[in-house]
Amino acid sequence: MKRLILLCCAAAAFLPASAQQKSKRKMSGNPVFPGWYADPEAIIYGRNYWIFPTFSAPYEKQVFFDAFSSADLVQWKKHARILDTAAVKWAKRAMWAPSVIRHNGKYWLFFGANDIQNDQEYGGIGVAMADKPEGPYRDHLGKPLVDKFHNGAQPIDQFVFRDKDGKHYLIYGGWRHCNIARLKDDFTGFEPFEDGTVFREITPEKYVEGPFMFIKNGKYYFMWSEGGWTGPDYSVAYAIADSPSGPFRRIGKILDQDPAIARGAGHHSVIHVPGTEKYFIVYHRRPIGEKDANSRETCIEKLEFDENGLIKPVIITREGVPAMKLPPFHYDK
Repeated sequence: MKRLILLCCAAAAFLPASAQQKSKRKMSGNPVFPGWYADPEAIIYGRNYWIFPTFSAPYEKQVFFDAFSSADLVQWKKHARILDTAAVKWAKRAMWAPSVIRHNGKYWLFFGANDIQNDQEYGGIGVAMADKPEGPYRDHLGKPLVDKFHNGAQPIDQFVFRDKDGKHYLIYGGWRHCNIARLKDDFTGFEPFEDGTVFREITPEKYVEGPFMFIKNGKYYFMWSEGGWTGPDYSVAYAIADSPSGPFRRIGKILDQDPAIARGAGHHSVIHVPGTEKYFIVYHRRPIGEKDANSRETCIEKLEFDENGLIKPVIITREGVPAMKLPPFHYDK
């Protein structure tokens, strides 16, 4: 028995520090998985949490997406190259910020590619489809879904949002402009709004990029990133409205850097565990001491609300969140 105990202790000594910490404390730890990843989109599929991030590297190397799944927020499985430029012929570089949803029995991944700077360059926002969350995904249209600038918004940082009535919207935009557009049910294009417009601008004060939306108690919480993505001022702010089109009046900043832990905390998503009041914010940040703009890691924290429904400032940590398995529920997102 003594020999067995000694062997177990010796084996534990050779585990990576992060693995030892997770084993002892049953916390997610931050980052939640190794590697440079940014712009994480988190969602629940089945009985698993999923994170779909940007591979954080120079633009010419951003030619694929990986995904990660977990049953408890602590142990994560990597699903490599679920989509790449071999499957999307028009995408050449800068594949960014996946947004995912389950619809009509399929899994859909919206993404940006090519970092176009004007309407003469080819690229923009695309959409891919798969039969399983881990793919493989295939290009749905053979061309971008959005390939032009509308209302000054660069076609990047897309988020697909399902409203209470089941309608889907694409919310997107860089260069300090944000648009909302109503998607067709088959995700092949857009349906005009009642006034005939297709792309409606909903840009709030100080918006830069990275939109995200969720509904809580009948209210629409719209969140976005502010500041420069390479700088320490990168952060997340939010607004609340009665419809997905707003109007959105900025309430304030809720996620910011902590100079003792990390810089540039932003471009996030939110997980709500159905049937509970548990919310988590998943975001990226740059560790202290890292100078490369692409040295970004994916992290998770609690997201909490006060008695008035306002979001409390997020405290960024190295520990992350406690292990939590999903309760029995019918997840169809």
